[in-house]
Amino acid sequence: MKKRMLGRSGLEVSALGFGCMGLSYGYGPGLDRAAGIQMIRAAFERGVTFFDTAEAYGALNEEMVGEALAPMRDRVVIATKFGFKNGDVGAGLDSRPQRIRQVVEASLRKLRTDRIDLLYQHRVDPDVPMAEVAGAVKDLIDQGKVKHFGLSEAGAESIRKAHAVQPIAALQSEYSLWWREPERELLPLLEELGIGFVPFSPLGKGFLTGAINARTQFAADDFRNVVPRFTAQSRDANLALVEALKGVASARGTTPAQIALAWLLAQKPWIAPIPGTTKLHRLDENLASAQFELAPADLQAIQLALADIEIVGARYPADRAALVNR
Repeated sequence: MKKRMLGRSGLEVSALGFGCMGLSYGYGPGLDRAAGIQMIRAAFERGVTFFDTAEAYGALNEEMVGEALAPMRDRVVIATKFGFKNGDVGAGLDSRPQRIRQVVEASLRKLRTDRIDLLYQHRVDPDVPMAEVAGAVKDLIDQGKVKHFGLSEAGAESIRKAHAVQPIAALQSEYSLWWREPERELLPLLEELGIGFVPFSPLGKGFLTGAINARTQFAADDFRNVVPRFTAQSRDANLALVEALKGVASARGTTPAQIALAWLLAQKPWIAPIPGTTKLHRLDENLASAQFELAPADLQAIQLALADIEIVGARYPADRAALVNR
């Protein structure tokens, strides 16, 4: 697996990381502890050194990451996040400095480690000045409990305010072939400030794999059930994007998912996507995308194919949309 540097932070990670959320949260039943640990270790064995979790994904998620990676702790980068009241996405935001300290202490225990390599604020909290948030993380960095600071789904103003107090190593936000909004303002800002970019949902929450269509039934606790972009009508309309990817993939002898990930890797050398999966064959498929590069002709073909495709549906329901890009 090739390595990448997240901006000018000095933090080196595998070109593709592993998003651990779906192992136990968000996409239905998930895996049990033993299977989750096995999946994380399988990713490491295949060259992944960058693993992403969060308090909000539940204690089991961080515990699986901690147990799986304890034997190879010094060879991996572990990222986790704070920012929700009691770690509950539905309970609202809480980035008070005392709460940040509490979350970090709990995460260190669950992760079986003495330091967090990359600590993100999960969502910007409008009730806590960014200078206080960044200052609290700076103190934790000074204490050696945290190595690097990151933000998730933050807007340009918040990024600048935080970076002025404690340099940001990475911004984590959604970015993929069906959500290209970061190209407008965020990517130029990150390049200016020397901040890395970690796209989550790089496969459009599974849609870009081609395995989802208008007839797909999601589990009752799968959050895609409430995402406007995943209504049956939206999925049916958005299949045009998947068909376009299939055309490019066929010409290269690859899959739509591999094209989607290779496209992201081609955008900037400081981008490290974090696809997640509960299936070993999908893990192998995803990681293979880091082994080839799209030629300029491929990138042009993708651009032309997408030019006339309009993506239907918002990426978040209204209540969650209000939490991003602050």
